[in-house]
Amino acid sequence: MKPDPVEMRTDTLVPEAVAASEGLTGHTEAGWRGVVRVPSLPEAFSSIRVPHDAVFWRKLIAFAGPGLMVAVGYMDPGNWATDLAGGAQFGYTLLSVVLISNFMAILLQHLALKLGVVSGRDLAQACRDHYSRPVSLFLWGICEFAIAACDLAEVIGSAIALNLLFHIPIVLGVLLTALDVLVVLVLQSKGFRYVECLVAGLIAVIGACFAYEMVVSHPSYLGALAGLIPSPQIVQNGNMLYIAVGILGATVMPHNLYLHSSIVQTRAFARDDPGRVMAIKYATIDSTVSLLFAFFINAAILVLSAAAFHGTENQDVADIGDAFHLLSPTLGVPLASVVFAVALLASGQNSTLTGTMAGQIVMEGFLNIRLRPWVRRLLTRIIAIGPAVVVAGLYGEQGVGKLLILSQVVLSAQLSFAVIPLVIFTSDKRKMGRFVNSRPLAAAAWIVAIVIAVLNLYLLGQTLFG
Repeated sequence: MKPDPVEMRTDTLVPEAVAASEGLTGHTEAGWRGVVRVPSLPEAFSSIRVPHDAVFWRKLIAFAGPGLMVAVGYMDPGNWATDLAGGAQFGYTLLSVVLISNFMAILLQHLALKLGVVSGRDLAQACRDHYSRPVSLFLWGICEFAIAACDLAEVIGSAIALNLLFHIPIVLGVLLTALDVLVVLVLQSKGFRYVECLVAGLIAVIGACFAYEMVVSHPSYLGALAGLIPSPQIVQNGNMLYIAVGILGATVMPHNLYLHSSIVQTRAFARDDPGRVMAIKYATIDSTVSLLFAFFINAAILVLSAAAFHGTENQDVADIGDAFHLLSPTLGVPLASVVFAVALLASGQNSTLTGTMAGQIVMEGFLNIRLRPWVRRLLTRIIAIGPAVVVAGLYGEQGVGKLLILSQVVLSAQLSFAVIPLVIFTSDKRKMGRFVNSRPLAAAAWIVAIVIAVLNLYLLGQTLFG
């Protein structure tokens, strides 16, 4: 279904000087100019048909997809190290932290999709509309830096998996990850659903791999259930608190907020209040279910590490490569290490697909610059691959592992610059109308934003100076 040109149109009055400086055209009214704004991801905007008069399940299927693409960011290779360390050192105790961080993610992604559905703007566009040009450029710069860091983590994760599975040198593995650009271009030319199906397929591979690991590792399921209840030990034990903060601080990825507010607009729902109510309802179900599946993956990594390494001589394991080499000997199952690496490869490749798309959304949203998709993705790849190739060539696998940790620090430092504007916009009645955050929701959102800011500052300080 092709986008309806009427639906893609948003007439907005802006000052004449601004319109002239940005080359915008349209009707003039008392010093202001009405302009037609291009929607987010125009090549996919309103391209997926929604059966408005269908039963619940058919509507839900139509809206399913964006949530899975967002969930990819919550199970990417950057999260694996903290989950591995938490399980190996402290058993199942930190499962409650994984659960709390997942609830925070569900809330923030709900706000992101609501912003996209109601305002018709993704988070990057909303920032450009709201803030002065210098502020917008600052936000764009740090967001691009964060996306490069996120992409770096995904490239390194894929390269490590290729090295573990096929003994491909890290440098060559990093270069091979650039090929995903071609995959995305081919699939997106066929339709946005093809990209979603590929992401869903790779998530299914990850889920199957960890379901297998849960069977062969024989964890204590009662212990895991008990771990879902927060323990006072988490704040009393300094080492446990540090890893807990790492799990909380690195779980929510800033690029996911930009991504979700954009791709939710690929659905062809009616751009009126009843249509927005329906879109928010089904998109929230899609997002929540997908993020609960992401919780299963993160929890499974921690549970696997706890079952295999906690209480043994290997309980200091935190490196992905070390975990791979020790899993099979520890569990006595030859395939355990291979399945672990397959899941890592699927995770890394999946994350690169959504990360490069987020990069396109951020650049186009903040700068109002349209680049050909292959140009944008090639630039993103070069920025991520460059540092990884240099470090891998000079320092090998250990250096790449440290670079992976550094990328997570960069992401933590940037997160609040995406979360706080999101909470401000969705709590502003002038922007959201009847869909503005209720007082309880706004209060919960601000609490989450403050907690994330404080924890990430703590994590940043401890990583750099502690």
